[in-house]
Amino acid sequence: MKRIRTLILTVLLAAPVFGQSAGNPLVGRWDFNMTAPRAGAVWLGVTEKAGAFDVWYQPSGGNVYQVKDFKVQGSHISIVMNPAADDRPAMTWELDAAGDKITGVQKRGDNTVPLAGVRSPELKRSAPRAWTKPEALFNGKNLDGWEPIGNPANSHWVVKDGLMVNEEHGANLKSVRKFDDFKVHFEVNCPDGGNSGFYLRGRYEVQVEYEPLTSNPPERRIGSIYGRITPKDMPRTPGKWETFDVTLVGRTVTIMRNGVLTVDRKKIEGITGGALDANEGEPGPFYIQGDHTGGLSYRNITISVPQR
Repeated sequence: MKRIRTLILTVLLAAPVFGQSAGNPLVGRWDFNMTAPRAGAVWLGVTEKAGAFDVWYQPSGGNVYQVKDFKVQGSHISIVMNPAADDRPAMTWELDAAGDKITGVQKRGDNTVPLAGVRSPELKRSAPRAWTKPEALFNGKNLDGWEPIGNPANSHWVVKDGLMVNEEHGANLKSVRKFDDFKVHFEVNCPDGGNSGFYLRGRYEVQVEYEPLTSNPPERRIGSIYGRITPKDMPRTPGKWETFDVTLVGRTVTIMRNGVLTVDRKKIEGITGGALDANEGEPGPFYIQGDHTGGLSYRNITISVPQR
């Protein structure tokens, strides 16, 4: 038992913690709302230990990953985001941090794009004493309260037999209402090879997929906070209904899958790929991915919020 505890402690100490620092102003979590070369939300995390820096980057799509090619000089950081190739020059970021802001430029050859980010809010909040009675977010009759993201003509979301169904690859779907802290319940039927996601505040993806286990590492499989938090492993059940109960208070998330506690009060360090924006301190909608595959169905989507 002592050996197991020591191993767990070692793993926890090795994991990057992106809190604010009294030392170098670069250290911490940074949120960026990009407008060029295209709109999107990205995130940068910087830690420092004994003078050595560790940098992680969440692009607007895909998963968070460790950046290897960077240099730090005081409060300035130079990052090679994409190395040079035969057909294009390298893309680099030059950033300076001061207080709760970080600014600079993205360079690729002669093309320069301004960058401006803000320190991510801590979002440290206690769980509420009580929650409201669950309220339906999907009425089982139509898509009232939901709207496609982007061109409505690309949406293939319909209601059939009381189910919210994505008939084929197309638009994502979001709730009209926005939420801060909440308990959300939803049930999903995902076919083998299907891939979707259920976003919390429009920024943190609960992964919903049934691809072969070799396709994704554990932190990107069903029930994960995509790329961020690995859930307790459970058997694959493609084509069967699954229930999710997710509680989000500040950055602290708890996930029950089919009545089993799979994520227990874990901290979400930052946005995930596909986030609608990087405004982490604000309420946001739920949104469901429909742009990967079709054939998925959702039902019984309910919400509870802190009781006032």
